[in-house]
Amino acid sequence: MGTWLSDALCLQHEVAIFDTDVKKLKFLFNTQRFSKLDEIREFEPEMVINAVALNYTIAAFKEVLPYLPKGCILSDIASVKTGLEAFYRESGFRFVSTHPMFGPTFANLKDLGHQHAIIITESDHLGKAFFKDFYASLGINIHDYSFDEHDQTTAYSLSIPFSSTLVFAACMKKQNAPGTTFKRHFEIAKGLLSEDDYLLTEILFNPYTYEQVEKIREQLKVLLHLIKDKDSEGMKAYLASVRKNILE
Repeated sequence: MGTWLSDALCLQHEVAIFDTDVKKLKFLFNTQRFSKLDEIREFEPEMVINAVALNYTIAAFKEVLPYLPKGCILSDIASVKTGLEAFYRESGFRFVSTHPMFGPTFANLKDLGHQHAIIITESDHLGKAFFKDFYASLGINIHDYSFDEHDQTTAYSLSIPFSSTLVFAACMKKQNAPGTTFKRHFEIAKGLLSEDDYLLTEILFNPYTYEQVEKIREQLKVLLHLIKDKDSEGMKAYLASVRKNILE
């Protein structure tokens, strides 16, 4: 996502990427490449967008803070915001926190008209204006949520499909003649499990995730009873209620 942001911003803004691993700085278009912290000080950024893995987000901020001008706006695109609000308040810097609700694994980054992004309401007004203009220029649907509302939303929109996909993968066995539905689920599972372990763990450890996963267990219990009892009328009613959820 850091590379995508660089590509998306570099034609209208002066962009630099800092990474301690110089190998990751190859093949960047119209972008300055920094591997030393002093280079950040010389660049004097107006905004720093933190795109490292979740387990390093706050640590990376703390590493670069001494090299930033006081007017710089801190920004993150983290999938889980736990701990970030407190960090921002203590940092003394202005901030803007957003979450593009898509990634390179599944989304077509060249056509984002059906994708969504969240902008945290507690963010600095100039930072919010910047990202609203940026996301709008790409046709992305924008939503304003507080830190807490964001984590509640991601617990629903990410934890339920992640958990369901993990259960599918855990039950998987080789299929010599897989059906279309199986193949689609299989591709989703492969994509999900190609993600960083810490990212998956943090999303599933979101404080609001347990309640959502509990709902999966409750629905599986209902479904198991229907299957065990071969309750045709009950299954018909259950399928009707599920279809209603999809259509709403």
